[in-house]
Amino acid sequence: MEESLLQWLLVPTLLLYCSANEACLTVSPSSSQMFRGDSVSLSCEDDCSAGWKLRRNTSRESRTECGSDWGRSTGSSCHNDYMVPQDSGVYWCESREGATSNPINITVTDGPVILQSPVLPVMEGGDVTLLCKTETPPSSLPAAFYKDGYLIRTAGHMTLRHVSRSDEGLYKCHISGGGSSPESWISVTGKPTTTDPPSSSSPTDTPPDSTQLQLVFRLLCHLVVFCPYCISTVLMVSLYRQRHTGNDLPVSIAIIPPTQAEQGLDDDYDDVMTAVTTEHHF
Repeated sequence: MEESLLQWLLVPTLLLYCSANEACLTVSPSSSQMFRGDSVSLSCEDDCSAGWKLRRNTSRESRTECGSDWGRSTGSSCHNDYMVPQDSGVYWCESREGATSNPINITVTDGPVILQSPVLPVMEGGDVTLLCKTETPPSSLPAAFYKDGYLIRTAGHMTLRHVSRSDEGLYKCHISGGGSSPESWISVTGKPTTTDPPSSSSPTDTPPDSTQLQLVFRLLCHLVVFCPYCISTVLMVSLYRQRHTGNDLPVSIAIIPPTQAEQGLDDDYDDVMTAVTTEHHF
């Protein structure tokens, strides 16, 4: 009973995780250009890959799924044994919930020359090698490489080192006497941000654990809330006790007997008064 309840609880969590995750579309061979008759395999790589399907847009169709009228679907992979120019287009992975992966462009040509270039975006700071290939041997010959219509270099192959966003653009190659390849767009993506782990030699520099921070924060909140209440309660009790004690204080009158000196003064005062009275007696 507990196992079945746990499964029911895990199912919606897994579905939410799968719908939030993005798949990564990979292509083999990894090239944005192909000759007619080449084969290609596309795959959606993800922890929840069973929920993804391959789709494409071409000049003849839109959002068609692999296995309907193109390719052979095997789970979250798609295989096309014979590519034709009509297969040129945009390919992507799509989940049942509507989430999509990174799109890629594939160009299939009837021409004799293709540019072997990355089909996925290139990481900023990395190196990219471009190769001009012919359909018949020799497959690689010295070629002129162009970017956005401008000649860059003439060589057997061209390597772009430490690429940046400025290297993005449309590339093609031309072999003298062989022809030109189609143009392909090369994208450059930024480096992922990384945080260096704290040094083990200085444990005092290690940031506190988030759980400890939460406990400290809760403790401070409790102190802020309850301290004024406790202080006011103590003051009120203290004032009440003082007031109650003040009302009940006994009042006592102490009669102190006169000293000998004071008694003597009193006797002298009586004698004087008697003398005055006798002296003025008529």
